Amino acid sequence: MKLLIINQLLNYSVGAGMVGKLPPSMLTKYIFSRVGVRDPAVIVGPSLGEDSAVIDLGDGRVLVAHVDPITGAVEFLGWLAVHIASNDVAVTGVRPRWLLTVLYLPEGSGTDLVNFLTAQVDSAAKEVGAMVVGGHSEFTPGLDRPLISMTAIGITEKDKFVRTGGACTGDAVLMTKVVAVEGTAILSTDFKDVLVSKGVPEEVLERGREFIKSVSVVKEALTLAEAGLATSMHDPTEGGLMGGLTEIAYASKKTIEVWEDSVPVAEETRIICESLGIDILKLISSGVLVATVPWDKADEALRLLQSKGIKASIIGKVRDFIGDLVVLRRRNGSTEKFSDVLVEDELVRMWNEYKT
Repeated sequence: MKLLIINQLLNYSVGAGMVGKLPPSMLTKYIFSRVGVRDPAVIVGPSLGEDSAVIDLGDGRVLVAHVDPITGAVEFLGWLAVHIASNDVAVTGVRPRWLLTVLYLPEGSGTDLVNFLTAQVDSAAKEVGAMVVGGHSEFTPGLDRPLISMTAIGITEKDKFVRTGGACTGDAVLMTKVVAVEGTAILSTDFKDVLVSKGVPEEVLERGREFIKSVSVVKEALTLAEAGLATSMHDPTEGGLMGGLTEIAYASKKTIEVWEDSVPVAEETRIICESLGIDILKLISSGVLVATVPWDKADEALRLLQSKGIKASIIGKVRDFIGDLVVLRRRNGSTEKFSDVLVEDELVRMWNEYKT
């Protein structure tokens, strides 16, 4: 009887065709309102836009925890799982220290796949200085590719953590590196055959593949946090740069104006995205740190990041809320407005179009 009910629910039309993050209305009604016993030690709990939970330990310190599934990648699955979860802890100004891994493997896979994925997890964990302290692994019925869910945890002083919702009117919006770092790496590997068939040179894809080495934002996030320059920080994952900006704006109750001309784009990313008809600004962008800093400290922040070997650019400004979360000034002179916090990721569209 339970199995029958579950099957009926899976086929229920409200969720038909949904891929990616749950819409805000569903999160609010069914997730955020059902959290069990409310604990007064929870400073930041489930909410739109915030990257991590923050829990008061009662001794002047807070515990910061984040969990993230990796579902849109295959070749770099283990590497991304560590770095994406670690990034979301780091953007609160906290160094990730402990990791818990849940590994879902397709039926029939074996030692080679386990070895491949756990070697990536081990290498990435060493890079961020964290330890895998637990988790779970299983062969899961019905999967056509492996999946990983990763939890990252860290501890900091109570008065030092940074919220996604801390952006202030007048702040400059900074981003590090180039847009769509993660998306470029994933497309260059998991969609290589598609791109080659569309005439993208293999040397472009080889360079794009190397973007995976730049997917961590731990260094730049901790640099800004330790200097006390960031009012908010965010790691733009699903929904790309625009998704990250809408989440900062939503959490901060502000409008962010962003200028497409100011967003740095790598040549490899441009070639790949043009061949697939992808909007670069909506392609998954882990590896990019988005931060807001007081306008009069923006140059200081840029210089500090540069001193650490990190390229950064001013791409926008925080405004009082005017009814839209993000106002994008396109390169062609048009204006695109985002009133919904949820931005559909172009990588999800590519999986639906070419891999299903």
